[in-house]
Parts: sequence; C-alpha cells; structure tokens
Amino acid sequence: MVIFGLALNGCKKDSVSTTTPTITSFSPTSGATGTDVVITGTNYSIIAAGNTVSFNGVATPVLTASTSQLTVTVPAGATSGKITVVVNSISVSSSGSFTVTSSGSVVATWFRQSGISVTKTGQTYYSTVGDSSAVYVTNSGIFTLSDSKIWSSGNTSSTDNSSFYGLNAAVLANSGSTVTLANDSIVTTGLSGNGVFSYGTASVILSNDYIRCTGDGGHGVYAAGGGTLTATDVIATTTGASSSVIATDRGGGKITITGGAYTSGGKNSADVYSTGTINVTGAVLLANGAEAVVIEGSNNATLTNCTTTTAYDKWGIMIYQSSSGDASGTVGKVTISGGSLTYTGSRGGLFYNTNDTAYVYLSNVTLANSCDTLVRSILGSWGGSSATQGGNTHLVCSNQILSGIIYIDSNSKATLNLSNSSSYTGRINTGKIAKMAAATLDATSSWSLTGDSYLTSFTNANLTNSNIISNGYHIFLNGIKIL
Repeated sequence: MVIFGLALNGCKKDSVSTTTPTITSFSPTSGATGTDVVITGTNYSIIAAGNTVSFNGVATPVLTASTSQLTVTVPAGATSGKITVVVNSISVSSSGSFTVTSSGSVVATWFRQSGISVTKTGQTYYSTVGDSSAVYVTNSGIFTLSDSKIWSSGNTSSTDNSSFYGLNAAVLANSGSTVTLANDSIVTTGLSGNGVFSYGTASVILSNDYIRCTGDGGHGVYAAGGGTLTATDVIATTTGASSSVIATDRGGGKITITGGAYTSGGKNSADVYSTGTINVTGAVLLANGAEAVVIEGSNNATLTNCTTTTAYDKWGIMIYQSSSGDASGTVGKVTISGGSLTYTGSRGGLFYNTNDTAYVYLSNVTLANSCDTLVRSILGSWGGSSATQGGNTHLVCSNQILSGIIYIDSNSKATLNLSNSSSYTGRINTGKIAKMAAATLDATSSWSLTGDSYLTSFTNANLTNSNIISNGYHIFLNGIKIL
C-alpha cells in the first residue's frame, strides 16, 4: 500500500539542532547478544528513531530514549569495540570498548508455533534474516507473550507480499491463530518490516506494548485479508516512507484502537490508512509526512475523542479510490466525534476527496485548520496517478462548529448538511463551476457567509432565513439570488 498526496513546495522547515551528542558511560560494559545496554550522555533525541546506535559498526534499534539516556540491545553479529551514537548526522564514539562475550553464528532466534496453545514471558525473539518473522503463529495456534522483546532487521524480497500477507513482519499471525501480547517491545528496522500483522482469520490482541518501525514500508499495526487486531494503550511510531502507523490492506481487516499514542514520521505515511474498518477511541494521533487519515474505496474509519494532528502541508484527511486493486467500491466514510482535528498546513485543505464518494460525519469536534479551505472536492491526483472522476463529498455535521471554503471543481459535487445547532462560517462554490453544490440547514443551525455562494440545491428549515448571516454577501440558487 502506497499513499500519495499533492506535492507542495515552499513549506517552512523546522530548525534542527546541531548540538554534538556525548557518551559519558554505558552499562553494563560487557555482555552477550541480546543484552540490554543503557548509554548515558547528553544531547540525545527524545524520539528513539532520532538516534542511531551501533556496536563496533553493527547497528541496533534504540528501544527507549531521553536527552541523557538511550536503551539498546546488543545486536546479532556484534563484536567487541566502541559504541557509536549518531544524532542529527553528528557522530560520537565511546572512549572505552564494549566487550561482546559471545556472538555465535546464529542470526535468528525466533519463535515458531503451529497449532496448540503456548504462554511465555520474559523472552527475547529476534531475526536479522530477510522475509522472516521473529514471532510466527499459524494453524489456529494460541500464543500469549508478556514482558518480552521482539525485533527484526531483515529486508523483504517483496513489498507487495509484506503488505498483503505479512511477509517479514516482526509478529505475524495467520490461519485462524490468536496472538496476545502484553507489555512487550517490538522494533523493526528492515524494508517492509511491519511491526504486528494479522492476516485472514487470525486475531491479534495488544495491550501496553511499544512498537517502533524505522524502515520504509514498515507499518506499526497492520491487518489484511480480513484479519482483526485490537490494541489498548499501545505506543507505536513509524519513521519510514509509506509506513502508515495504523493500517489495513488488500482484502480489508478490522482494527480497534483504544488509548495510546500513534505517530508516523515518514513521507506518504498517514496515521490511519483504511482499506477496511478502523475504529480509534481516546488515542493521540500525529502524522508528520502525510494526511492524518486516508480512506481508500468503500471503507471507513471512526475517531472518537481522539487528539488528531497532521503537521504536513498536504491534506488533513483524504478519501479516494486509487484503482490499484487494494480496495473495492467508491464510497468512503470517516466519522469523527469529540476530541480534536488539527491541520497545520496552509494549502490543500482539511478534507480532500477525489475519484470517490466521500461521507464525512462530524460531531462536536474541535477543528483547527490553518488553511482557508475546509473541503476540496475535485478531479485530482495522488503521486503519479490521476483520477478518472471528480469527488462527491457529503459533509454531515451535528452540533459542530466549522469554517472555511468549500471548493468544488466542474467535475465534482459537494453537499453540506448542518443540524443540531451546528454553525458554519464560509462560502461554497464561489467560482460558480461546481457540477453540484448543495446546503441543508435545520432550524437550530446557522451559516455566516464569507463570500457569495452559488448552490444548485438549498434547503433551510428556518423559512425566514434568519439563521443566515449574510455579512453583505449573497446566496444564489441555480443562478438566481435568493438572499
């Protein structure tokens, strides 16, 4: 699965610190492969993925990070030598050497289970072999793992097979299996090294786990082929390109998220990418390189009481049909109730719809939109692909305050529906080119005009239109001024 948005130039770049990191000590000073090592120093990134650590040239994932301490694991293949830390491309090496007491020739210590029921705790499972999972449960197996570490660094030989079937995922459940993980750490660094993957009739249950994926195509929690995944109070981060942190893919799937924090940092990496059903409640969602939510085809996502932010100058939420075969149908839905949705970009718009019919349901959401555009319904594009039809956007609001331009091109349609004391400040189809532009208000809702608006359909339960604040502007219905 690859997601694309509009490429926009001229964005302000955040300043990057160039302060040199230091290493003052590390503990223990010796140990075997798999040993946890705490590195103490200064000027580290508080984001684990912002630090790179190697043992005598062999890289290892950073498990936890603060400005003064990093926790890592001695990687397979490491030999005795200096520890190196890189932050913001600035490198520092330890004055003393770490002694690897045993390295051996094994590059994978993994768990494999077919059928039966197994419970384990306090384990370390890892793999540096490509196309391999550190934990793989199949054939209706039941596996419960707690207080353990799982990591992988191998690359996939097929990004499609990784996205569709879970090849190279650190944790893979399929064929009717059930995997329950609690208080575990899951880290991947390889190409298409997905964190946790549920495929087909399998089910994965996560609670209080930590997931970090740094390679391109490395998603955090993933379901495809109808798989189900439930996560409670999980912290998950992805930093690679095309690495949405919560995602489904071909064949769909169902993901249910409660609590926790989910951050995507790479290009074309959304917080939520749905080709199935994704429900998120009470979580903190942050996307730095793509939209907060993407819906492909006739699929859906629901956010309830979430704090959702996209910090990239793109779209806030995109609903489209890529025609890639990953998702069927052309009616996508996103429902947001309570919480907040923040878009810090200055161009694009909060909601973008092309090549699909979009239903956007908003209720009592705090919207913060730095762009002047609320909805952009157009015959558009994504990456190198172009739409064959425009958008058809239905913005349905209940007890909702919202503002911004509703832009509709000549190939597209949009409908605004306000009910239960909703309030809209903005203008619709000012360019007079929309294929269809409609607005419906109940008697408790209001519209404050910021420009002339040209509609093909207008329904107002308030027959006197006293709930329309004109501000000197007018509403035209099929070319005739009605207000």
